[in-house]
Amino acid sequence: MSATATTSFAQERALREPREYSNYIDGEWVKSSSGKVFENRNPANEDDLVGTFQESNEDDLNAAVDAAHRAYDAWRLTPAPKRAEYLYRVGDILKRDKEKIAREMTREMGKVLDETKGDVQEAIDMAFLAAGEGRRLFGVTTPSELSNKFNMAVRMPLGVAGLITPWNFPIAIPAWKGMAALICGNTVVIKPASLTPLSVIMLAEAFEEAGLPKGVWNVVTGGGREVGDPMTRHEKVKVISFTGSTQVGRDISVACAPSFKHVHLEMGGKNVIMVMDDADVDLAVDGALWGAFGTAGQRCTAASRIVVHKKVYEQFVDKLAGRAKKLRVGNGLDANVDMGPNVSASQLKTVESYVQIGKDEGATCVAGGSALRDGDYAKGFFHQPTVFADVKRDMRIAQEEIFGPVTAVIPCDSLEDAIAIGNGVRYGLSSSIYTRDINKAFAAMRDMYTGIFYVNAPTIGAEVHLPFGGTKETGNGHREAGVAGIDVFSEWKSIYVDYSGSLQRAQIDTEDI
Repeated sequence: MSATATTSFAQERALREPREYSNYIDGEWVKSSSGKVFENRNPANEDDLVGTFQESNEDDLNAAVDAAHRAYDAWRLTPAPKRAEYLYRVGDILKRDKEKIAREMTREMGKVLDETKGDVQEAIDMAFLAAGEGRRLFGVTTPSELSNKFNMAVRMPLGVAGLITPWNFPIAIPAWKGMAALICGNTVVIKPASLTPLSVIMLAEAFEEAGLPKGVWNVVTGGGREVGDPMTRHEKVKVISFTGSTQVGRDISVACAPSFKHVHLEMGGKNVIMVMDDADVDLAVDGALWGAFGTAGQRCTAASRIVVHKKVYEQFVDKLAGRAKKLRVGNGLDANVDMGPNVSASQLKTVESYVQIGKDEGATCVAGGSALRDGDYAKGFFHQPTVFADVKRDMRIAQEEIFGPVTAVIPCDSLEDAIAIGNGVRYGLSSSIYTRDINKAFAAMRDMYTGIFYVNAPTIGAEVHLPFGGTKETGNGHREAGVAGIDVFSEWKSIYVDYSGSLQRAQIDTEDI
């Protein structure tokens, strides 16, 4: 396993010089009233300072919410097709700057350049998808039960939308949330993850260039306690959309309950690939490698469990372990690298602790198993792609979200057994099956209780025009992306127009019709 954690001179020249970045409030770049900043450093090389960012406080959050509140009436009264024009322009700007944005994102969060390009592409796709909804935002019309009466239902915006976004998809997820919120007529205050603030700053720069009216999009960087908590309590914030851990999501739900805020939660996952005895094993191994080790396993949809039929179990484990050992780990800007670092020292520590738990539980580590700290890896947070075999379904490494490059291979006796194992966790985000039998595929499609399901593909790879989200402790019933994402940021209003010229009483007068 070899790679370099350095970048070329040409690559370095394409990156931004480190500087102090400001909050974006009411159309202006402003510093925090705290007078404090925090550093953001490259997880592949701590010597590389990406920039310093505002260590904001509740006063800064209040200023952003006030700006969004002032901008709300004018924005909600802007016709949706006109709101869409701004999103189309942002999509074009992101498309133009895709390469530059992707390089900065790799630098601040670590995943390989092809993946960060995909992250930006999701933001582009979401901009265009949401903009298209500007000429749709469909409601419904229905016949009335009374004569000379017209019935319909339309969508209303909510007000100020508070977005709390994670570090693993630092521009895609803000776009998923933000574009849907804006096209519905809401204004936005976003608190990006402190590990990846630059990606959201770059998104704000695109909105600024597109001419978005002041106060419609606001960015406040800083910690969850200092910025996120007051956002959940602020009386002018009408909806909170959060992506992150289940525990923090639970805390947010409790904090929002007293004021009856709308809450959208996208939380953890413990996703499963099921490999049947009739599967194309080589294809399944390809999928498992991508599903388990893409983004160094730091995806809520990562394939951290692989349930394999006993008839092909040894063959699958041997091939997966052999391929995992050949993956090249290093700086994501290096074109020869397959997997980048963990995002932080604490995340690396978490991965190491779970690897030790797996060993202590009696699972067999057949590939990887160690952090990488020597030579080119000394200044980053690298870990080997790790495969455990002989895993039992109730082991902690088979039950708990690790959020790192670790996957657990579990034997099963049948399709029914695989489905039982797959459903036997507290999460329900993504699952998949590899089989050549269409009957097995449809049975698993029906019986897996997850929000996303794949056939002959890994557990990652969602597209923006379908709903994204999960069941059980993965979410609270809402979805991102697609038309379903609009439901988070809008309210239904039913409208009845009686043009009969007389009093008609629904349900009471219908017998006379």
